[in-house]
Amino acid sequence: MRSSPWMSHNTLSGWAFILPYLIAFVPLLLWPFFRGIWISFHDWNLLAVTFNPSAKVFIGLENYVNLLWGDNLSWSLTQFPIFRLIVTGGALYFYWRAVQAAGFNRGRLITLLAVLFVSVVLLGLTGDWYDPRFWTVVRNTVVFVAIVVPATTLLALLLAIALNRPGRWAATMRSLFFFSQILSVTVVTLIWQLMYGVRNGFIANLLAPFNIASPNWLTDDSLAMGAIAFTTIWWSVGFALILFLAGLQQIPGDRLEAATLDGATGWRKLFYIIIPSIIRTVQFVMIMQIVLHFQVFGQSQLMTQGGPGDSTNVWVRYIYQSAFRDSEIGYASAMATLLFAFMLIFSVIQFWVTKRQES
Repeated sequence: MRSSPWMSHNTLSGWAFILPYLIAFVPLLLWPFFRGIWISFHDWNLLAVTFNPSAKVFIGLENYVNLLWGDNLSWSLTQFPIFRLIVTGGALYFYWRAVQAAGFNRGRLITLLAVLFVSVVLLGLTGDWYDPRFWTVVRNTVVFVAIVVPATTLLALLLAIALNRPGRWAATMRSLFFFSQILSVTVVTLIWQLMYGVRNGFIANLLAPFNIASPNWLTDDSLAMGAIAFTTIWWSVGFALILFLAGLQQIPGDRLEAATLDGATGWRKLFYIIIPSIIRTVQFVMIMQIVLHFQVFGQSQLMTQGGPGDSTNVWVRYIYQSAFRDSEIGYASAMATLLFAFMLIFSVIQFWVTKRQES
């Protein structure tokens, strides 16, 4: 009598190995995820439902409509012109470079069209939104990610190239750059609040001998987001640096030597040898950072409390405010679901493009 494949030794061993993970994953992650989606279809006041579970009211997609729509919406070319121009121009430039290097690819075209749809169409909508604060925090989050991700990736790559060599000096510098990564967000924000101090901060003391007054880094609405972004770059560059070092050490030495003998300069070697050799590492670092930094919360909460005004308020902080300050759990759950959907769509596109390139 043949035994069932479900009762074989290997199958039972496999289930035994993954069972501890499933015991934690299902009740702590999977169930709350679907519960949150279900809550997003309700008018769910935290305090009211706590004392009276029947106080919740099913409202369908009303929370999503209030987030995503409004009255008298129109499209304007002058809405966020500089930011849209940078995003559109950058997308077209990188698409052109990719086509020149590797030829036409449907995955690259779909990515380009997705970026153009967001920058040209969605960011051009203007009018009376049902919740204008939501679009403000979405814009702030996109601007934050657009600053931090390219800057961190480029800085970490250049540092990795510079420190990818033997010797105590390079090893010491690698350790110093990675040190910031082990700090918690609370410690990082405390350090940089002291750095940004207007009177006795480190930057203020550097400017004092030149009789230059230190700007109000965290209270000026034109500087606060940049200050938070710089803090995050300083905090994040160490981990990206280690990943790039791992990728660089996999490049065969004879490939770089051959490029040098052929007369390749530093920049040509970077664009035609190094980056193509570690392109999967670059893609992984960027995807990881985009997903991570779209969930930024601590820097905004601890350094500026989302201010001044809403200039540094971000997506996750608005979810937190709606849920625990305003007790609007249903509305907050809808925002969290949209954030998950946005990151999921982006990740699927990126992985699909990567798979197409490999094939």
